[in-house]
Amino acid sequence: MRRWFYAGLAVAALAEIATPYIFEGKAHFAFEHWPSWGSVYGLMSCVIIIVVSKIVGHLWLMRPENYYDKAGKKS
Repeated sequence: MRRWFYAGLAVAALAEIATPYIFEGKAHFAFEHWPSWGSVYGLMSCVIIIVVSKIVGHLWLMRPENYYDKAGKKS
């Protein structure tokens, strides 16, 4: 099962590299013709989404460890 998975990944990677040479469509920018540009762009987009969401979570959503302890006590 593992060999089929890695074989599928290899085929997908080779297809990503070969696609710009087989289908030469119009591109808006020169870097769109680079091999595996779509994969690199997708990976970097996911990394940016994860980093930004972690920053937002730490700065805006997280509360101090004793946040609920102070909320229940009245002075």
